Amino acid sequence: MRILLVGINYAPDLIGVAKYNTELCESLVDEGHDVKVITAPPYYPAWNIPADFRASYFRSMEINGVRVTRTPIYVPARPSGGKRLVHHASFALSSMLPVVKEAFSWRPDIMLSAAPSLMSAAFVAFIARRVRAKSWLHVQDFEVDAAFDLGLLQNETLRRVMLKTEAAIIRSFDKVSSISPQMVDRLRTKGLEAARTIEVRNWIDTSAIFPVSKQTRYRRELGIPDTAIVGLYSGTMSNKQGLDLAIDAAAALEDSRPDIHFILAGEGPHKAKLMEMAESRSRVHFLGLQPNESFNELMATADFHLIPQKAEAADLVLPSKLGAVLASGRPVIAMASQGTGLAAEVEGAGLVVPPGDARALAAAIGRLSEERTLCEQLGAEGRRRSIERWDRRTIVRRWVENMADMKASLALPEPKPALATTAVSIPVKDAVPLP
Repeated sequence: MRILLVGINYAPDLIGVAKYNTELCESLVDEGHDVKVITAPPYYPAWNIPADFRASYFRSMEINGVRVTRTPIYVPARPSGGKRLVHHASFALSSMLPVVKEAFSWRPDIMLSAAPSLMSAAFVAFIARRVRAKSWLHVQDFEVDAAFDLGLLQNETLRRVMLKTEAAIIRSFDKVSSISPQMVDRLRTKGLEAARTIEVRNWIDTSAIFPVSKQTRYRRELGIPDTAIVGLYSGTMSNKQGLDLAIDAAAALEDSRPDIHFILAGEGPHKAKLMEMAESRSRVHFLGLQPNESFNELMATADFHLIPQKAEAADLVLPSKLGAVLASGRPVIAMASQGTGLAAEVEGAGLVVPPGDARALAAAIGRLSEERTLCEQLGAEGRRRSIERWDRRTIVRRWVENMADMKASLALPEPKPALATTAVSIPVKDAVPLP
């Protein structure tokens, strides 16, 4: 198959949507398919374009068998709600020309758009119809819902307009997927019929992330004693993660549990504020993004993992980090409402506490710190689930099978209109017998 992906995030960014866009495209190439990508320069999660990428716009280069073209984009240093809209609009506009060029000259079988950003997705579906390609939208998070529920945007008239526009864009695609059953259900509430939806979750390479000793170089470098209990968060540090709740929990435990340390690893627009909040907390440690080759060691450093979450973000996204957390063989404490996708994934492999409740988070941390047998049981169940539900090879195979079905439908002939006929009644006595 010839597959064209249009998405705002791609390698060399290491985390979030970029990781999955990149690994999907490279896996499709490994399966023997031709893949091209139209994307922006790397900028996430630091919200800064490296200098060596600012002069390479509209030039194509091959990365692990994938032909990648980058287009200009506006990247705000401090991304507010309005600036994020301009950010996504800039990619939607700058990507139009290469999308048209590749669509009409290369003639892809499948045109795949990864959201974010929905603004560019609308044009992908439009062009796909013009070149008789099948269109597929993959929704990693509901960016419109998140922007308003988290208070990044507040104008109700704008919200109604954006939600109507979002629904129209979603319905314009031949197939729409998302990463959890609850998010697929939300697609249906936006007016998409069930036959065009599918769950294709994010994955983890369970042969690269696996349980090892917690006595790692990270403990030594950060001065954490071998006997200490470590809670780890690794990922993006933005407003919707609710990492301030983890620092509040650390403050609540500081006097009663001096053996508990916290590591917050990653980058993002909220990091400076978090470091300021934790300035007087000697047992809260910060790390930057870690290279892939060190990621398993980082995950193993933890006695348990943290997925804090604000109440407003419930079921807007299933955190992609969850697969790696489960694969590490360590339990997780997740902030989620009962009945949400995150709660369903975590129950039995960790503890679930109400979103936004720092006291409940502190209590769960204290419990796992004391009940070592429970930690081992939950961690073992998480590892089992990672292999069963999150394995990369199984999930990529599902992508390939569905794309192959879509391509096969392209080859079906258009149904021909039936010829108009007029019934004629012939009397029996006038009928001529056949020889």
